[in-house]
Amino acid sequence: MKVLRTIAQVREALGGPRRSGDRIGLVPTMGALHAGHVALLRAAGEGCDLVVMSLFVNPSQFDAADDLARYPRTEEADLRAAETEGVDVVFAPSVDEVYPEGFDTWVEPGQLGAVLEGAVRPGHFRGVATVCTKLFSIVQPAVAYFGQKDAQQVAVVRQVVRDLGLPVGVVAVPTVRDHDGLALSSRNAFLSPAGRETALALPRALEAGAAAHRSGREPVAAARELLNAQRGLVVDYVAVADFDVPTLVAAVRAGAIRLIDNVRLG
Repeated sequence: MKVLRTIAQVREALGGPRRSGDRIGLVPTMGALHAGHVALLRAAGEGCDLVVMSLFVNPSQFDAADDLARYPRTEEADLRAAETEGVDVVFAPSVDEVYPEGFDTWVEPGQLGAVLEGAVRPGHFRGVATVCTKLFSIVQPAVAYFGQKDAQQVAVVRQVVRDLGLPVGVVAVPTVRDHDGLALSSRNAFLSPAGRETALALPRALEAGAAAHRSGREPVAAARELLNAQRGLVVDYVAVADFDVPTLVAAVRAGAIRLIDNVRLG
């Protein structure tokens, strides 16, 4: 496995395989890998000849400096996990490599990036869209893999690819959940035992909403009723979003930890 730090190194390393016709898959990550990331790497390994994983905590998608500072950074463990899963190239650049001095070009995803997560975290999807577009330019993958847990992110990336005519397929891999139903997230490590119990209302509420939808009832009301009944939980939003299929999405705060999740209704 090659661990590369510069754009020039990545382009040089991938030039030969690309000329040979290898199908290149990209898995963008911010590190702190868990089983959800492993599912992405395995999907890429099954669908591609060569797998590139990016390892970059993207500062432009954080709306608070303390949240960026707190984000877990576990590069050594992440590289071991990537090698175990057969990743061929890890692109682990510095912030200056991605955003050199004078950087001032951004990809703005428009209305889709301004609602739900975008409304709570202004500028978040501008950062996501920009870094993904830059990664697509550097790696030039045939396919990029994202987790369905971040459903709005997937929708934003697909819109960017469509609107800019980028030759990249976008694959959403189903959400991986822990034994208790909580969607895997790098932020779960910050939950106390009591906080985790509180956070479990999120997947339970989404399932209640999905069950309501299947029986012809209103999913948002069913989900919100359960969330509102959970002490210690603050609800940012619950809504049905019209992504590739109608998707029940929610974001909550269990203490200081903010979590998102969703369930597809289509």
